[in-house]
Amino acid sequence: MSFMKGDLLTKTRKLVKGLAKAKPLWLKAMEENPPVTFPRTNGKSERISLPEDVYVQKFFQKHPDSLHEDPIRFSGTDPPPARIFGWRVLELKEQGVNEEEAMAVADMEYQQKRKARKAAYKRLKEIARLQGEKPPPNPYPSAIKEIQAEERKYVKERFNDPSILEIVQRLKEERFAFMQERRKAGGW
Repeated sequence: MSFMKGDLLTKTRKLVKGLAKAKPLWLKAMEENPPVTFPRTNGKSERISLPEDVYVQKFFQKHPDSLHEDPIRFSGTDPPPARIFGWRVLELKEQGVNEEEAMAVADMEYQQKRKARKAAYKRLKEIARLQGEKPPPNPYPSAIKEIQAEERKYVKERFNDPSILEIVQRLKEERFAFMQERRKAGGW
């Protein structure tokens, strides 16, 4: 039925009219109450833009490391710092502050927040050392370090996995045999 145009009702009508299919019980009810049809798009969807998007882009231009350091966490409830920056600039502009000053204030607040987070973790480590305990993991790790921590077990595993070691050994033997053949043939 995929080669015919139309919805289920139209396709079924054509099949019943052409005697290719027996008339189903639900056809009469569906003809009396046809399903709702929604307007079709021509395959193009409009890009959604928010008022703070301009300032988010300026934030990333000013702090390119933030693209990796402050990613969007799908399981978290906190918005990314770039959005907070954009919202703060818009809020200050509504209060009558010009754009440059609003961006400077929002940037200063962002920098203070980062410094406060680093100082809080530094103090937490000092307290743990004074108590003779192991320092806790960083509650604000960079995204790159998080990814590396996840991959670390796989990197270490490749040196101990017998199947991988077998493959490596076989590749070494094949390479050694290839080099021996090449020397015998006078390729050197």
